[in-house]
Amino acid sequence: MSNATPLPLYAIGLGSNRRHVRFGDPRAVLLAALAALESDDIEAVDASPIIASDPIGPSRRRYANAVALVASPLSPPEMLERLQAIEASFGRRTGQRWGARTLDLDILLWSGGAWSDGTLTIPHPAIEQRAFVLGPLRTIVADWLHPLTGRSVRQLAARLTRPKPVDRGASAH
Repeated sequence: MSNATPLPLYAIGLGSNRRHVRFGDPRAVLLAALAALESDDIEAVDASPIIASDPIGPSRRRYANAVALVASPLSPPEMLERLQAIEASFGRRTGQRWGARTLDLDILLWSGGAWSDGTLTIPHPAIEQRAFVLGPLRTIVADWLHPLTGRSVRQLAARLTRPKPVDRGASAH
């Protein structure tokens, strides 16, 4: 008999575009990171397929990206601290924004809704503009609603991929 409240869910974005000396290519780094996420207080629920994407910013290396859905009693700041510890264990160095990195872990969504404390903002502020996040996210939680826009992940992904209308003002005769 279970009256337990379900654990909060987190959607965690994973990215890599550097080889790791022990784990290998970026795809293998993500598989190792998925395994590293699981612990006494983080339970893997689902994971998206791993996709390849072009880099943002100065890096020229393509990324491997995925999204993991995990259940955890950790608060958002505790989850962020855990993700940063995993990144550090994979050799993440802080420095150039958008540079090449062995492992990048981001909290994208949280079943508790929105969170902002000066260090962490949930939902991830750039989630709506990033196809490399929304594509994998859509494969595992297409109906999850963005807590600020009220749009589902499926709707957000469609907005990024559908053709934009032609400027009607230019074609008026």
